Amino acid sequence: MSTNGYSLTPPIVPPGDGLSMFALERVRPRQRYWLHAILFAATFLSTTVVGAGLARTFASGIPFDFEVNLLGYSKMWHDPGYLLAGLPFSVTLLSILLAHELGHYIVARRHGVDVTLPFFLPAPTLIGTLGAFIRIRSAILSKRVLFDIGVAGPLAGFALLLAPLAVGLGLSKAVPGVAAHGDLIFGTPLILRLVEWLRFPGVPAADIELHPIARAAWVGLLATALNLLPIGQLDGGHILYAFLGERSKWLSRVFIAVLIPLGIFFAYSWLVWAALLFIFGMRHPSIVDPYPLGRTRSWLGFAALVVFVLSFTVAPIRTNGL
Repeated sequence: MSTNGYSLTPPIVPPGDGLSMFALERVRPRQRYWLHAILFAATFLSTTVVGAGLARTFASGIPFDFEVNLLGYSKMWHDPGYLLAGLPFSVTLLSILLAHELGHYIVARRHGVDVTLPFFLPAPTLIGTLGAFIRIRSAILSKRVLFDIGVAGPLAGFALLLAPLAVGLGLSKAVPGVAAHGDLIFGTPLILRLVEWLRFPGVPAADIELHPIARAAWVGLLATALNLLPIGQLDGGHILYAFLGERSKWLSRVFIAVLIPLGIFFAYSWLVWAALLFIFGMRHPSIVDPYPLGRTRSWLGFAALVVFVLSFTVAPIRTNGL
């Protein structure tokens, strides 16, 4: 799965007073609405197929089965009604991803930044998507603007997923040994475990089978945590750069190095993320801006840190017996 994110372009105009972003007057590229619509529709379909598989395994009280999800792509042609059961998962998940990207988009437009609408990425993966992203097409010359755009997405997505998380846990059920019988084991972020303790007192996380709505919220937590990693082009990297400037670039390398032992001892997927981020996600445009972020943004940065801690798990997905 690809993390939700956005790309920055090198500065193209001289800095102003450091309080806002000034874009060079130019011909703005047309929005390819047809492409956004096609990608969203395809992602809606692929996540609904996954959701139908999740609903089927949940109703049967059996663990997640990726083969059931894959079979759904052929089953939907013979029985379109099969997809109806997948709507709670897909609608919830896409709402969370959309809230994340619109958080970036709305704040960017508010600051006068040229930005595209969200691109959704369909894929026959465990969750039916590789995420979503927006692309920023003009320079960002202020640390405040960079911070505002970077922090808006994770906070918006996290705020929206709280209700589905609570509702989904209310619909979930305790199935003793359900995790031990599956091929995959899903990690339990701190906030998910806190809600599980309230809903299922004394029941181990391994004995709780999540309803598809709760599973969609779990995916939202995973996306939030990945985006808030303080590395390069990720949202967390932008937030870190807004606070520390050029010093954040070597810190990004430190955090990349931290992912390696996580991959060795907890989940191999961290090694993949470390490699991808090192190759493609380290570059960060320089911003010359002496103005401080201010107290309010400092508190928002702290809130983003709290959200990261609540959403993070050292082993998001691992094979049973790893």
